[in-house]
Amino acid sequence: MKIIIGIGGVTNGGKTTLTNRLLGTLPNCCVVHQDDFFKKPDQIEVGEDGFRQWDVITALDMEAMVSTVRGWQENPVKFARSHGVCLSPGAEECDSSKEERIHILIVEGFLIYNYKPLIDAYDKCFYISLPYEECKRRRSTRTYTVPDPPGLFEGHVWPMYLKHRKEMESNCDRIEYLDGLTSKDDIYDHVFGSIQNALLNS
Repeated sequence: MKIIIGIGGVTNGGKTTLTNRLLGTLPNCCVVHQDDFFKKPDQIEVGEDGFRQWDVITALDMEAMVSTVRGWQENPVKFARSHGVCLSPGAEECDSSKEERIHILIVEGFLIYNYKPLIDAYDKCFYISLPYEECKRRRSTRTYTVPDPPGLFEGHVWPMYLKHRKEMESNCDRIEYLDGLTSKDDIYDHVFGSIQNALLNS
């Protein structure tokens, strides 16, 4: 049995923290991080706002991302092995228990609900939100490989977040929204419980 879980959200909302915790507790679980599909800096256009357009879908090689997800769908065992994921004993056996035969893929990123070929793949959709001030505060404490130029958050990151969120809400009506201000434990417990229910009911 295969299940694909989307974990989307605002920048610095806690997507990676949640994903890493789920990876440690869910059986036969792999992950695809959207951030791994950014194009090279010299391929990122400068927009009318004067900033390099990192926070738009064209900054990402989405075709490569979709083909990675498809690779998992075709053969989750092979995918797990090639990504160094330890499988449960019996994960490949037809006569093993149902739990051992479950394969889970987490797709994590900030624009995972803004690309139609991906939306159709998810069995569960989660999205972490944050208010402006808290998001800005968290972003300012992070160190990025390419540092944020002054004004990037207000002038590009947040306006793009609002634009994409609106687009996402019209693209996908199956999203469970999570409040990024609640504790990491509460967010994890909610998502873990929701996934367990989906597995039990499938």
